[in-house]
Amino acid sequence: MHKKIGAAVVAAGAMMLALGAQAKDLGEIRWGTDPSNAPFESKGKSGKLQGFDIELGEAICVQLKARCTWVENDFDGMIPALKAKKFDAINSSMSATDKRLKEIDFSSRVTRVPGRMIARVGANLTPTPEGLKGKRVGVQQGTTHETYVKEKWAAAGVEVVSYIRNDMVYADLQAGRIDAGVLDSVAANEEFLKQPIGQGFAFAGPAIQDEKIFGKGTGFGVRRDNVDLKNALNKALAELKANGTFKKIMARHFELDVSGD
Repeated sequence: MHKKIGAAVVAAGAMMLALGAQAKDLGEIRWGTDPSNAPFESKGKSGKLQGFDIELGEAICVQLKARCTWVENDFDGMIPALKAKKFDAINSSMSATDKRLKEIDFSSRVTRVPGRMIARVGANLTPTPEGLKGKRVGVQQGTTHETYVKEKWAAAGVEVVSYIRNDMVYADLQAGRIDAGVLDSVAANEEFLKQPIGQGFAFAGPAIQDEKIFGKGTGFGVRRDNVDLKNALNKALAELKANGTFKKIMARHFELDVSGD
């Protein structure tokens, strides 16, 4: 009898420790982000992080009663940094592709935004290998857009030029050092086409579609062993969508519905 009671006490203690560890883990969420992709994530004039993903991340922390900490990291180094535990989750408009799912896990879908090519008006360029042969196309390194252009166009004589940040793509487009750029359509529209630097440029051709490369949308990237965090993020995201908070945040940053739902 005493042995059974002792075993029950030990089991209860182990459960309390497990719950305590889980609560401790969710006491703070360290988000990894690359603030070079407005209106998803960027820096204001004061240097403060802003954008859809930033506001959504803060709302999720409130929902989970957790403290938010933001860690800046170059996009192409996000997955290695996550695996090295420099932060707990990637919150930087990262697509959940088959290739990335081999290394990390993802939350349920946050957004789904197609990629588009931008070029100077009158250049008569189309987003095809034939339409870009001999041309230079800029992309942000580490993105699905870079993967697509390299896999689909490079062998046909298209020169792929990779940049650390989107603003570098825009600068070289405006300066004529590259002929076109392939980027997230919302970011390209907000950061470039609607700005003075983007005058004389426009989307060229239709949206670029390839679910194998682009995945089914973006999500929060988490380590495979962090199941508690993934479940918590999914629960909070579902609650924010159900109570209308997600839609309100989205409306503050986008003209269109980018949820993909």
